[in-house]
Amino acid sequence: RQPLSPCVAGERLCSTEEATAGSGTYIRHGFIFSSLAGCLERKNEDNELPVVSVVRDSESQLLPNVGAVVTCKVCSINSRFAKVHILYVGSTPLKSTFRGTIRREDIRATEKDKVEVYKSFRPSDIVLAKVISLGDAQSNYLLSTAENELGVVVARSEAGVQMVPISWCEMQCPRTHTKEFRKVARVQPQFLQT
Repeated sequence: RQPLSPCVAGERLCSTEEATAGSGTYIRHGFIFSSLAGCLERKNEDNELPVVSVVRDSESQLLPNVGAVVTCKVCSINSRFAKVHILYVGSTPLKSTFRGTIRREDIRATEKDKVEVYKSFRPSDIVLAKVISLGDAQSNYLLSTAENELGVVVARSEAGVQMVPISWCEMQCPRTHTKEFRKVARVQPQFLQT
């Protein structure tokens, strides 16, 4: 067994004369290609051709899937959407952050035409959202906060103090008692990080 070397999906690994295709690979025109991103593994069986397979690093395998609840941090907002970085899938922290977008029409389930992004999120808010479509290299994951359980879970006031939710659309600074609009999540106990 040789040390693992990283490879990307679609990478040509070797010819079919040098090895046999294993899991995570496919054969085209006499060559073995990687069908996924991961690590190249060669196993030699009794004097036969080595078996070439591509295994995913178990820690990097976690990707936000459609329907997954993710925890993200708001980076920027404009009148049409909020840009976020996805930090957790469920309660598992991601090794690398993924970019996401919460469009204005995906913020609330009702009165979608009256939703204003700046009254729902502010930069650096921590938000629970659901993945509604997968991103690719060029675009972001599309996220929704349209359910009651989704929305802002942690927000800081302008005074820098963690705010307390007082309704489904407002949070209040405990120090200055200033109220700010947010799309507040009704957090379920399993998502509370202690």
